[in-house]
Amino acid sequence: MTKEQLMQRAILLSENSVRHGGGPFGAVIAKDGVIVAEASNSVTIDQDPTAHAEVNAIRMATRALHTFDLKGCEIYTSCEPCPMCLGAIYWAHLDRIYYANNRQDAAKIGFDDEFIYEEIDRKIADRHKPMIALMRDEALGAFRMWEESTEKTEY
Repeated sequence: MTKEQLMQRAILLSENSVRHGGGPFGAVIAKDGVIVAEASNSVTIDQDPTAHAEVNAIRMATRALHTFDLKGCEIYTSCEPCPMCLGAIYWAHLDRIYYANNRQDAAKIGFDDEFIYEEIDRKIADRHKPMIALMRDEALGAFRMWEESTEKTEY
C-alpha cells in the first residue's frame, strides 16, 4: 500500500471510531507497506485513559510480530500523537511517524495536549501535580539486580 492509502485507512478508522462511540483517532502500523496492526481510540469504550489509537495499535503490532521492538515499521496516525503516544512510539522503536491532523486541530475540538507538553518541560517542583520522591534507597535494589543480571533482555 502507498503512504496515502495507509493514512486513508487511519483516517477511516478515526471516523468509524466516532460512529461507534470512541474518540476521533485512528492509527495503522505498517511494515514494508503492509498493515501489521490497526486500531482506533477506545478510551471511553474500554474505560481506559491509555487506550489511544497509537497505543492500541502498538499493542496489537507487538503481539502480531511477537516482539517489543517495532524497528522496520512505521505508524500512520490520524492526528499528531499526544505526549503519551509519542513516548510509546519511541519506546516501540517505530522508524517513522506520519500524521494528518495536528495538535492545534485537536485542541480546537477539546483535545488540548499542550498542557502536558508544558508540564514535561517544568521542573518537578513546579508541576501542577505534586511529585514526591519516596523510598529511593529501597527501590534502587531492583536497579542493582537489573544491572547485575546476565539474563536480562535489554530494551
